[in-house]
Amino acid sequence: MRRFTYQSGDEIKAGDRIAYHGEPGRVEFVVGARTGDAAMDWDVDRYPGGGFMITADGFGRVFLTETDIDEDLEFVSR
Repeated sequence: MRRFTYQSGDEIKAGDRIAYHGEPGRVEFVVGARTGDAAMDWDVDRYPGGGFMITADGFGRVFLTETDIDEDLEFVSR
C-alpha cells in the first residue's frame, strides 16, 4: 500500500489529529490502492495514486492527494 507523509516526515495514518489551514481535524482514512470497498475505490479511481480523507468541523470532509500535502496540513498527534 502506498504511504503518504506530512512535511515533518511522519506517516499519515487514519485517526491522526491534524490542523488544516489552522482548523483542527482528523484523518478519517488513507487509501493508496483499490481495497474492494466501493467508497474508497471511488477515490482511488478518481485520484490515481490515492490519498486521504480529512474531516474538520470548520469545513467538513476533504479528500487530499500527495500534491495537497503542504504547510497547510500539520500533524498534531496520534
